[in-house]
Amino acid sequence: MGFFKRRGTSAAALERRPDLRDDYPGSTDELFAEIDRLTAANRAAPDRETERRLLWLRHYAGVRRVNAHGNGAGYAAPEGGALPAPRLPEIAAADVTPGLVRAGILRDGCLLVRGLVDRDAALRFAGQIDRAFAARAGEAPAEGYYEEFDPETAFAVAAVRPWIRDGGGVLATDSAMLTFEMLELFRSAGMRELVGAYLGEAPLLSVHKTTLRKADPAVGGAWHQDGAFMGDVRALNLWLSLSRCGDEAPGLDLVPRRLDHVVIEHGAMLDVELTRERARAAAGDVGIVRPIFEPGDALFFDELFLHQTASDPSMPKPRFAIESWFFGASAFPADYAPVAV
Repeated sequence: MGFFKRRGTSAAALERRPDLRDDYPGSTDELFAEIDRLTAANRAAPDRETERRLLWLRHYAGVRRVNAHGNGAGYAAPEGGALPAPRLPEIAAADVTPGLVRAGILRDGCLLVRGLVDRDAALRFAGQIDRAFAARAGEAPAEGYYEEFDPETAFAVAAVRPWIRDGGGVLATDSAMLTFEMLELFRSAGMRELVGAYLGEAPLLSVHKTTLRKADPAVGGAWHQDGAFMGDVRALNLWLSLSRCGDEAPGLDLVPRRLDHVVIEHGAMLDVELTRERARAAAGDVGIVRPIFEPGDALFFDELFLHQTASDPSMPKPRFAIESWFFGASAFPADYAPVAV
């Protein structure tokens, strides 16, 4: 079983209470009841040990769901008639439904939702991400901001950390505290219900693909579709902006049209000119779009959506965001470590 490694502590100090990472002996229903109980307790009185225990239980619950998955899940029926005019449709958070998300993805590859979470809450969480980056770098270590989470031994995580770091990110689960706060943000927006209805089954996050981002303007992007390296999945990505971006900070360049296959293979992603040519060809007369996001705005898309980080060294600020891929247990990536929502 996995455990948490605290930066800058001795081997003896790494040892947690035995119950932190023990298998949960009860039924799956009892496991989720325990998660709900601890969540309520931590909401009332935040506690680092409770947050660590919660993260482990959510991982363990995710493993159970993947192991027990069935077939027959279906996406939400698209509500195309309620979708705004083409070319990057956007709606208010109060109007979002699973059917509108599905309709936007099927027609335009994505759906932009303004004000999905409260602006001030988004800005506060951006500050928390900044502290997590500082803690990882050893500049301002503080308990709870950076503690590497090792899931069950079947899932290798260490190898992805350098790649995530170089891309301007930190794995959300490398802070049990911030994982809790992130899930509270999602709860405020009704994400478990929305994404579950979209996927047709209970949503799971993954350790590998849930990232807290601080994108520096000097770091360029690369055109890609996540389906090029995730395989056959049932997925929905929530990309949540935590700062104004697209002009003063790196945003996203998007091809706002539905693609039904991978146009940039995994091995081609390092060829910048080739990926640019394929992105332009895929966009066609629709063109490439770089929207302006405000704190709390969100973009929903799936594994076939073509996009890249939109960086320019002249931009004066970094961009803060959460990238969270939700999956259904019926088609969960085999190499990823699940986390129940």
